[in-house]
Amino acid sequence: MPGPLDGIRVVEIANYVAVPAAGTLLVDLGADVVKVEVPWGDFYRFATPRRNGYDSDFPLSANYQMDNRGKRSLALDLALPQSVEALRQLIARADILITNTLPGRLARVGLDVDALREAHPALIVARLGGFSPDGPQADDPGFDQTSFWALSGMMDQQRDPDSPPAFFRPGVGDHCAALSMSTGILAALRHRDQTGEGQIVDVNLQQVGFYIGGNDSAQALATGQPPPRHDRLAPRNPLWNHYPTSDDRWLLLVMIDSTLYWTSFCRAIARPDLLDDDRFADPKARFKYNRELVETLDATFRTKSLAAWTSALEGQKVIWAPAKTVLEAVTDEKARANGVFSTIDHPEHGSFETVAPPFRLSEYDMHGTFPAPDLNAHTREVLEEAGVDAETVELLVSVGEQ
Repeated sequence: MPGPLDGIRVVEIANYVAVPAAGTLLVDLGADVVKVEVPWGDFYRFATPRRNGYDSDFPLSANYQMDNRGKRSLALDLALPQSVEALRQLIARADILITNTLPGRLARVGLDVDALREAHPALIVARLGGFSPDGPQADDPGFDQTSFWALSGMMDQQRDPDSPPAFFRPGVGDHCAALSMSTGILAALRHRDQTGEGQIVDVNLQQVGFYIGGNDSAQALATGQPPPRHDRLAPRNPLWNHYPTSDDRWLLLVMIDSTLYWTSFCRAIARPDLLDDDRFADPKARFKYNRELVETLDATFRTKSLAAWTSALEGQKVIWAPAKTVLEAVTDEKARANGVFSTIDHPEHGSFETVAPPFRLSEYDMHGTFPAPDLNAHTREVLEEAGVDAETVELLVSVGEQ
């Protein structure tokens, strides 16, 4: 059956991750998304596994495929006035424009957002930057590792007291921002249904970082104090902590209400003797003697491998998880049974798995099985649909093929 966004036309002027990922969510919901790229292609296209450090000959950028599946590719060099005019014609037919191009750069090529909206009042423009488009850093470039991670305080906060800051994995903040952008777009479409008017949806990576780290951000704002950093060796609640196993793996306990689980936990790890230890009798005592309890649990968990603890704890009244490697996680039978992955059928490179859309609808199959388009694959058909004259079409197609 038609998707919720069937008939909605989207123009995407973006590279890398966050905005393309939002565009893919719109594709998953049924929209027609035209991805505008430079003729030499989005750099992200060429981030193959081998270039990212994998010993693999997989020929495509798996990341690009995940974040661009199902789109149409339009290759334009916006240094050419014919390209800019053709893009204006395409935007004139669109319902939504999504971009991470800096505001000043867009204006310099004649695509000022306010002017576009004045010409097309029903147009919804969703734009993303590292910072607010209304602030002093509007035209400063930003990645999720800088704006979302380092400048939100999360980089400094997410570490043990004596450890250096963690290196942030690529794309995490971007995918959070993609969800924010797609939510704003859906709200703007609903508003347009009611009023006929478009609007601007603004998302910035730093704001998303403050929101994702909101438990700490909100308390720092309210108290004027830095959030206390988790100390694995002296946690406030030793049943909300991580512990090493005999094979140098880790498991995570998350029993926030330790009173509820203390008895079943001690029995599950075959340490009923701890129930008779007055130092650990209640949450207050376990906090007072947290170092002693962590030392005890470290020694206990060091007696078995992670696999052995997995067998021992499965089915017990405890809340815990093994710290799986990424490869273990994506090959886990239970995860796969949850339908979190989908299969892309690529016309040139066969079938391969990817991450499925992050939510499901009961009345519409968001299968996420389309491949990302080849560069310049749809330039001619998209320009012809937009009503660009034949001579210009030929010129721009030829430029895109160079």
